Amino acid sequence: MNATFERIAVPVLALLASAVLFGLLLAFYAHVDPLEAFGLMYQGAFGSWFSWQNTLTRAAPLILTALCTALPARLGLVIIGNEGALVVGGVAAAAAGIAVSGAPPLVVQTAMAIAAMVMGGLWIAFAGALRQFRGVNETISSLLLTYIAIALMNHFVEGPLRDPSSLNKPSTWPIGDANMIGTIPGMDVHWGLVFGIVACLLCYLFQRFTTWGFAMEVIGGNPKTARMMGLDVSRYVLLACAAGGAAAGLAGMVEVSAIHGRANASLAVGYGYSGILVSFLARHHPAAIVPVSILLGGIGASGGLLQRRLDLPDAAVVVLQGIIFVAILASETMYGRLWKRKEAA
Repeated sequence: MNATFERIAVPVLALLASAVLFGLLLAFYAHVDPLEAFGLMYQGAFGSWFSWQNTLTRAAPLILTALCTALPARLGLVIIGNEGALVVGGVAAAAAGIAVSGAPPLVVQTAMAIAAMVMGGLWIAFAGALRQFRGVNETISSLLLTYIAIALMNHFVEGPLRDPSSLNKPSTWPIGDANMIGTIPGMDVHWGLVFGIVACLLCYLFQRFTTWGFAMEVIGGNPKTARMMGLDVSRYVLLACAAGGAAAGLAGMVEVSAIHGRANASLAVGYGYSGILVSFLARHHPAAIVPVSILLGGIGASGGLLQRRLDLPDAAVVVLQGIIFVAILASETMYGRLWKRKEAA
C-alpha cells in the first residue's frame, strides 16, 4: 500500500514543484501573473470541447512514443531514441502508401502501419543489439540514431521520394485523401488516439498477466539472476526494444496518414522527446501513460493561448516541460526514503 501511494505521490509532488518554479519564472522574469497564466493554460487545454479535442490530438503520438521508452525500461534499459523511431516510421509509412496507392484504402493503411512498425522496431532493436552484443550504452546509441534518422528522412524527402511540386517545403508524394485514416465519429480527433490507448492496454495486460511479462520484470530486477534461471536475456531485450520502436513507428504512420498526408520535416517536431518525459512521469507504467500524455498534450496545446493573451513565446510551455523533466529525475531519490524514515521513527 505504501509503495502504491509513493508511486503516485512522488510524481504529483514533482509536478507541483515544477509549477511553483515555473510560476516564479513567469513572475520575476516575464513579469506575468502566474495565476492568470495557469488559468489560461487550463482554458487552452481543457476549458472547452475544442480545447479538449486539441489536447487529445496532441496526446495521441505521445502515448505511442512513450511506449518506446516504457517497454525497454521494464528490463532496466533507458531508451531515448523515440523521435528517431517516429521519423523512420513516418518515412516508411509514406513510402509504403505511395507504393500501393492504387489499392483499397484499408489495404494501403495496413501496409503503411506494418511498414512503420517494422522500421521503427528494427531501429530501436538495433540500439538494444548494440547494448547486448557490443556493450554500447543504449541511451547514447538510441539518441545518436535519432540524428541519423532525421538525416535519412531529409535525404528521402529531398531526393528519391520528393514530390516536385513541394517547392518551399520538400515533401514526399502525397498518399491521397482516400488513404487518410480520418477522425473518430463525433470528434475532430484522429484514430491515433484509439491506437495508443489500445496499445497501452495490451502492454499492461501482457506485462501483468503473462509469463513473458514476469520474466521481463525479473530481468529488470537482476539480469544475472535471470541468466542463472535460464532466461535468454538478449532475446527479451531485443523483443522489448522492437516492441517499443514499433509503437513509436506507428506514431509516425499516424502523423503521416492523419495529419500531413505525406512525410516531411514536420515529422520531427519533438513528439518523441516529449514521449520520454511522459514515460518517466508515468513511471514507465502503460496504464499511467494515457492520463500523463493527456496532461502533457494539454500543456502543449495551451502554448498558443499564452502567446496571444500574455505575449509569451510559444516555447514557454517547452520550458515548463523541461522543468518537469528535471523535477522528475530529481524525485527519483525520494522513492523508498520517506517510508523508511517513518518506520525508523
